[in-house]
Amino acid sequence: MSGTPPEPGGFVRRIGLFQATAINMSQMCGIGPFVTIPLMVAAFGGPQAVIGFLAGAVLALADGLIWAELGAAMPGSGGSYVYLRQAFQYRSGRLMPFLFVWTAMLFIPLIMSTGVVGFVQYLGYLAPDLGKTGGDLVGLGVIALVVLLLWRGIEHIARITAVMWVVMIASVTLVIVACATHFSADRAFTYPSGAFELTSNHFWLGFAAGLTIGIYDYLGYNTTAYMGAEIKDPGRTLPRSVVYSILGIMAIYLLLQIGTLGVIDWQRMTDPGDIASTSVASAVLEKTWGKGAADVVTVLILVTAFASVFTGLLGGSRVPYDAARDRVFFRPYARLHPRHRFPTLGLATMGVITAVGFLIGRHTDLATLIQLLTTVMVLVQALAQIVALTVLRRRRPELPRPYRMWLYPLPSLVALVGWLVIYGYADRNSPGRHPIEWSLAWLALGCVAFVVWARFEKVWPFGPHEIREEYAADPVPDAAGA
Repeated sequence: MSGTPPEPGGFVRRIGLFQATAINMSQMCGIGPFVTIPLMVAAFGGPQAVIGFLAGAVLALADGLIWAELGAAMPGSGGSYVYLRQAFQYRSGRLMPFLFVWTAMLFIPLIMSTGVVGFVQYLGYLAPDLGKTGGDLVGLGVIALVVLLLWRGIEHIARITAVMWVVMIASVTLVIVACATHFSADRAFTYPSGAFELTSNHFWLGFAAGLTIGIYDYLGYNTTAYMGAEIKDPGRTLPRSVVYSILGIMAIYLLLQIGTLGVIDWQRMTDPGDIASTSVASAVLEKTWGKGAADVVTVLILVTAFASVFTGLLGGSRVPYDAARDRVFFRPYARLHPRHRFPTLGLATMGVITAVGFLIGRHTDLATLIQLLTTVMVLVQALAQIVALTVLRRRRPELPRPYRMWLYPLPSLVALVGWLVIYGYADRNSPGRHPIEWSLAWLALGCVAFVVWARFEKVWPFGPHEIREEYAADPVPDAAGA
């Protein structure tokens, strides 16, 4: 596969639009909807749970347009790190990009760990006697295998990702077709009393919980933005891969959600003792096509879950590379593999944290892990990027923008409201877990780490306030939009 000649010792642009969209979609779908459909139904208390996936799609698209503009204008490795570094350097030096990398080293592996938890959960359908210890060992083995497969050149990874994308499409298609063959409209669209009472506090608490679960299921539409330095024609490819993947996954999720509700009674999904509460897709296949078909599709779902973790660690491991290279994170993270040109320490570290997060998720619950990772992510990535887009439009009007957000600033405002709802209701939706307090504690610890690091590196506030306005001298190819 040919690509743009790399900078000496740097990444190679070898990923085209199909592979970029496949990477995003594989990371977005994964095991997510197969394990969160019951959680969504429980949050809403009935089949009106489809509202959660619709709300998640709206937030994902609004936020995705922010990623599309920033990624097309500044296609470097590290995604948010690059954007926050350029936007916030004028007032706070390297604080915001440092805090982003600090937080990303936690929330990206936490997202991957939920995928491994889901993998083991569905494996329990095929091996009901697996047990806690056996499940833990299998999950740790999956993480080790992912890291091993990623320990190679990007051109080989792109081919592996395309194959996994085909398996992902096959698994969700089979579940959707199975649902269609035994679909009951009465079962799917008969709602409990008061399901849509907008004056009810219960509805809005369910909506906030559902929005959190929904956006979790869509997370991954930004994976290729982390790999901007490896994308061919990034001014066109990045925005299109973001928008195409969100629209494609939205269609898949709605068909899955409505289809499963038309086959399985929603009360079964909220019963902890029912297989439909942990492996709803397997329960659908067993009811429609029999146990043999359920086993086959469960295997495909396991491959899909594996693909999600694979692509997530692929993109996430690139995050600390640019920061370390620019002396905004620990310097060893700037090293690339001498032959295959991937960040070795970033991949290894995120693999270890994924393993720790997996063990935590296995011995608490999936909903708590989702709440923790979203609150940590909202502060230093989601909200900060909304500000970054506005700041860069004002301070850097000359910055080449191959793609400009449609209907600006409306999508930014929609994203802002959505993320604030998720953050504000986090503690209320998980009593006793205190995800907001944990996110603030992690942020405060990051500020302390930044002060210590800045003192050692002799940068602001202990050194000169450096301003580096990049990308203006090297515009990416023009594009009319996504």
